[in-house]
Amino acid sequence: MPRYRARREPRAHWLLFLLAVVVLLAAAGEGYLTVLTDRDSRDWERPGVDAIVRAALHGSPGSGAVVMLHDGGGDRAQTVEATRRILAEGRDNRFVTVPEGIGLPASPPAGAGMVARGTALRWSQAAGHWLAAAIQWIVVAGTALALLRLAVQVVAARRHARRSRRTRDPRRYLGPVSIVVPAYNEAANIEKTVRSLAASDYPGCEIIIVDDGSTDATAAIVERLGRSLPAVHLIRQANAGKPAALNAGIAAARGDLLVLVDGDTVFEPDAVGRLVQPFADPAVGAVSGNTKVANRGGLLGRWQHLEYVVGFNLDRRMFDLGGCMPTIPGAIGAFRREALRDVGGVPGDTLAEDTDLTMTVLRAGWRAVYAERAVAWTEAPSSLRQLWRQRYRWCYGTMQAAWKHRGAILERGGGGRLGRRGVLYLVMFQMLLPLAAPLVDVYAIYGALFLPWAQVAAVWCGFTVLQMATTAYALRLDGERLAPLWSIPLQQVIYRQLLYLVVVQGTVAALLGGRQRWRAMARTGLAAPVR
Repeated sequence: MPRYRARREPRAHWLLFLLAVVVLLAAAGEGYLTVLTDRDSRDWERPGVDAIVRAALHGSPGSGAVVMLHDGGGDRAQTVEATRRILAEGRDNRFVTVPEGIGLPASPPAGAGMVARGTALRWSQAAGHWLAAAIQWIVVAGTALALLRLAVQVVAARRHARRSRRTRDPRRYLGPVSIVVPAYNEAANIEKTVRSLAASDYPGCEIIIVDDGSTDATAAIVERLGRSLPAVHLIRQANAGKPAALNAGIAAARGDLLVLVDGDTVFEPDAVGRLVQPFADPAVGAVSGNTKVANRGGLLGRWQHLEYVVGFNLDRRMFDLGGCMPTIPGAIGAFRREALRDVGGVPGDTLAEDTDLTMTVLRAGWRAVYAERAVAWTEAPSSLRQLWRQRYRWCYGTMQAAWKHRGAILERGGGGRLGRRGVLYLVMFQMLLPLAAPLVDVYAIYGALFLPWAQVAAVWCGFTVLQMATTAYALRLDGERLAPLWSIPLQQVIYRQLLYLVVVQGTVAALLGGRQRWRAMARTGLAAPVR
C-alpha cells in the first residue's frame, strides 16, 4: 500500500482514511478478511486492455505483489478482458486470484439473484454518472448565464444613464393628473401616503383613495384628512380585491394621466411631476417610477434595499432600452387613460396585476419607460414570514402573467419585443435559473468537503466580489451610500436561498394548478423617506 503523505494530499483524504479504518475494523469484527494491494492497474482510467495488462504485470513477480483490479465504477468491460489475459499470460509466473493465493476455496458461480442485483447496481452507477455530468453542465451553464446577465445589465444601465443625462428636459405641465390609491387595512401608513401626495409640487393633482372594505381605521383617517385637504376624495366599497379597487378609482378620476399608488408608499414632492414627464411622447402609455425601501435599518431591510436598487437601476434600465418593460410597479406607476381604456382596465385574473397590466398595455402597442428620478418610499416586509408570503405572491403571479402572455413571443412590434425579450428573460432568470440554484449550493458543499479550501474560497470570493461591484455600481447610479455592501456576503448564504425556495414552491404550486389567494401584509407604519 503506498505511503500516506498527509502534508501533500488534500485534507479530504484524511476523512476517507479514517472512514476506511472504521469500515475495516467493522468488517474484521464480522469475520471478513481484508486484503490490501501493492499495485494499482489504473483500470478505472479505461486506458485500454493492453495498458491494463502492462500495468498489472509490471515489476518482478518473484518479489510477490497484490494487483488491484476494480470491479465497480461504471463500465468494466476492459477490466474483465484484461483479467482474463492476466490470468492466462501470467499463469507461469504464479499470477492467481486472491483466494487461490491464500488457500481459500474459490467463490461459487453467481446465482440469478446476484446477477440481477449486480446488473441493477451497474445501471444505478451509470445513471449516477450521467446525473452527475448533467448537474455539472447545469451548474456551468447557469453560472455562465448569470455572468452574462450581469454584463448585459451593467452595459445597458450605463447606456441608459448616459441617455437620461443627455435628454433631461425641464419639467412641464402635461395636464391634470389623478392619483388612485387602493387601500385595504392601511391605517399604519395611509396618512403619510396621503400627505406626501398632497404635498406634490405638480399643480392640480386629484387624490382618490379607494377603501376596499378595510376592517381598521383606514377610511376614518382618510375622511379626516379630506376635511383639510380638498384634493383628497374617499370611495368606499365592499372588499373586492386590489384590481377592482383600482378600476373603481380610475372610473371616478377626472385626469387623463393616472398615477397608481400603493397605500403604504410615500412620494417625494417632485415624484409625480417627474413620473408624468415621459407622457410628452404620445407613444408612451405607461411609466415606472423608482421604488426605494424605507425600513432598511435591520439586516433583512438592508438585503431588500440592495435587491430593490439592483432590480430598478439595472433591470429596469435594461428593459427600457429593450422596449420590453414587463412590470410597472404598483408602488409608483403611471398610465395614460387611453392606454387603460384600450386594454379594458386593470385585469384581475392573476396575483401580479401590475405585471399583467403592463404586459397587456405593451401588447396593445403602447411603450412603457422608466423614470429613475421619480422616487417613492415603500415599507418592505419586516419578517421572514411576511417576506416569504410577499415573494411567493409575486413569483406565482409572475408565472401566471408569463403564461397568460406567452403568445406575445410570436407577435410583431411592441408585443413581440415583450415576448421575445421581457417574457423570455423572466422565464430564464426569475423561474428556471433559480430552480437550478440549489445545485450550485450542493456543488459548493461538495467543494467545501472534498476540494482544497483555497480553491473553494477563491471561487466564492470571486463571485461575491463581482456581486458587490455590480451592486456598488447600481447604488452609485441611484445616488445611494455604499455602506450596506458589507451585508452582501451574508445575503449570498441566507437571503438568496430563501428567494430560491420561494421559486421552487411557486413552481410546484403552478404545476399542481392550485388557486392561490391574495394575502395582505401586516403594516408597521415605517414608510418614510430616508435621508
